[in-house]
Amino acid sequence: MTATMNSCVHDHSRWGPADRLGAGNHLTDETRLAAIRMVEKGTVYDLSHVIRMGAPAFAPTQPPYLMMMWQTSRDAIRRRRDLGATNDAGTNLERIEMTVHVGTHIDALGHASVGDRLYNGVSALEEVGDWGLRTTGIEHCPPIITRGVLLDLANLDGGPHLQPGRAIRAADLDAACNRIDVTLRAGDVVCLRTGWGRFFMKDNAKYLSGEPGIDLSGAEWLTARDVTAIGADTMAVEVMPGADPKTLMPVHQHCLAEQGVYLIENLALEQLAADKVGTFCFILLPTKFKGATGSPAMPVAMI
Repeated sequence: MTATMNSCVHDHSRWGPADRLGAGNHLTDETRLAAIRMVEKGTVYDLSHVIRMGAPAFAPTQPPYLMMMWQTSRDAIRRRRDLGATNDAGTNLERIEMTVHVGTHIDALGHASVGDRLYNGVSALEEVGDWGLRTTGIEHCPPIITRGVLLDLANLDGGPHLQPGRAIRAADLDAACNRIDVTLRAGDVVCLRTGWGRFFMKDNAKYLSGEPGIDLSGAEWLTARDVTAIGADTMAVEVMPGADPKTLMPVHQHCLAEQGVYLIENLALEQLAADKVGTFCFILLPTKFKGATGSPAMPVAMI
């Protein structure tokens, strides 16, 4: 861990010591209206995967999903009739046990730390309580309605997808923007297609064996352009394994803890890429789980 990373995370953000929105501050009425005006056809692309039993997840998040269902019993129906109900009504209910980091999801700013420090210099020791994160949970993430940009990087090496350990660097991102003649701007959500998402629920062992993704230089290039979030068709957005096996999740540290930029993982980007959609109206509304380190999400692209 570099001295730079340690010093940056201790500083307060540009939005002040009490800020909990991070790069969500770039989302304004103007950026939302500009994104909505991009919609001409009304076509919607669902960028999420179905959350289900057996969905791939890194340990210790397994088992990723457990659902127990039961049907209203006849005794319960009879009790309702005792209360005056005359119809034969039944309901189905369930109990779901899962980590929020399964399937398509967005990371809260309190998900990653540099040492003891979370976003905006918050002490992890003081922040993590019995009922979750006290001030940096996903409930502080605003509704994300903004311009989305798809950077299709899957064929950079001549194949249908990049390989695990293949770092996407700043130069790769710059070239990808130039190919579609897009200049990134404040508030954008950048979606990175590596092609690795084709293995989600098709070959989970392969999907979890490693992944292509941005390295620290790529992350710094994106955050320097004031993007609100970075998403990818991979489990972690960042390259795994990284160049330095002794450095764990440096992109998470930089984006979440240092810059307040959200990460969106396990995106489904194949159809968007097949239709050669480069820019679009991006919408993601996190579920406001109090104190949670992230939220399952159904992001959509509209054109």
